[in-house]
Amino acid sequence: MRTYNEKMSIYHGMVSTLTVNTTANYIPIFSMAILGATNYQVGLISSIPPLVTLLMTIPAAILLNKAVEQKKLVAFSVLTARLVFMLLIFIAYIPQSIASWALLALIALMSIPNTLANMGWQALIGNIIEDRRRGQFFSDRNRLLAIIGLISTLTIGIIMRDATNSIFAYQLLFSMAFCFGLLEVYFLLKHEEGEPVQKKERNRAMNWAIFKDTNYVRFLFVALLFNFGWQMAWGLFNIYNVRYAEATIFWISMFSAANMLAQIFSFPLWRKWSEKYGNMRVFVWVAFGMAVAPFAMALSTNLVYLTLMSVQSGLFVSGTILILFNLLLENSPKENRTYCITSYNVLLAIIAFIAPQIGIWLLETYTMTAAMNISTIVRLAGAFGFLYVWMKSRERGALQ
Repeated sequence: MRTYNEKMSIYHGMVSTLTVNTTANYIPIFSMAILGATNYQVGLISSIPPLVTLLMTIPAAILLNKAVEQKKLVAFSVLTARLVFMLLIFIAYIPQSIASWALLALIALMSIPNTLANMGWQALIGNIIEDRRRGQFFSDRNRLLAIIGLISTLTIGIIMRDATNSIFAYQLLFSMAFCFGLLEVYFLLKHEEGEPVQKKERNRAMNWAIFKDTNYVRFLFVALLFNFGWQMAWGLFNIYNVRYAEATIFWISMFSAANMLAQIFSFPLWRKWSEKYGNMRVFVWVAFGMAVAPFAMALSTNLVYLTLMSVQSGLFVSGTILILFNLLLENSPKENRTYCITSYNVLLAIIAFIAPQIGIWLLETYTMTAAMNISTIVRLAGAFGFLYVWMKSRERGALQ
């Protein structure tokens, strides 16, 4: 039976999914179809948020460690971030010569409170959801959110199938995202937060002792390598879909819907397998599956084929979403969990800023196919890294 906090977290996740689904999938196509963004600027859409995260993570960690009630700080951060959607409504009226740069500036502005909100949510959820409930809870939650995402994406795709070049269509999406953001704030404040953990540590920005934990450091290195290969292709996918395959809002929605439909069916499987075989062992297979996506996608620009590739991607994205965060919590000493999350987010932000830019550089220097294939190779290296970590964990278990 779900606890009160689990219910509130699910409600919050539902409206948060609606917020993301009415913006994230369509900002890249908005930048290209309406604002005339270049490939470099499209790449920056993926790179700017992690750069801001890098700059803001330590200040965010200090605020979170000092906060008496983390949920209030997280809720305020979400509200501030969602207010930026109201500014996006007017960006199409700016001269096109600077409109794309104005969009990037607003994305950077929104990323400041988003950093605090994301870190705060990770710490909050790690403290209020019991360890024994985590696998079941995240599986159920993610599956439900995928269903909500599927329905909303299909609805947007069908209603706005002929609105790819309509300014009003994007303005409507941004307005809806703001309204859903207000509901996010409401459900965040409804959470019941427990007693603060490790009060004596609250004035410290970082506890460097976490890097003496071999298990955490080994996981951190491999996770960052995998994320590098994963995020290298983010900007490439957007450019490939819009400029190479000439996908409209309808097809972008279909790609996203196919991806989420696959996630809905695969979340219970990944949860079942991770509980039976262990998170690390199962994630090895997830990482190998993720590695196939860039190579397979670059084989054709046929829109039906790309929809099928979105299904393949969704099958393994669900495993990544479900298990990678659990692995972070699993490999983070509980007494220093906030600091482990902080260091992970700082280093991940560096990777997430650099990787998409390298992907775009490879595209501009070589070809789209070459860039996609290199992403696949790096992802494969990450998959073998997780295999190594799993083998080391087996050795450690055998010695104990």
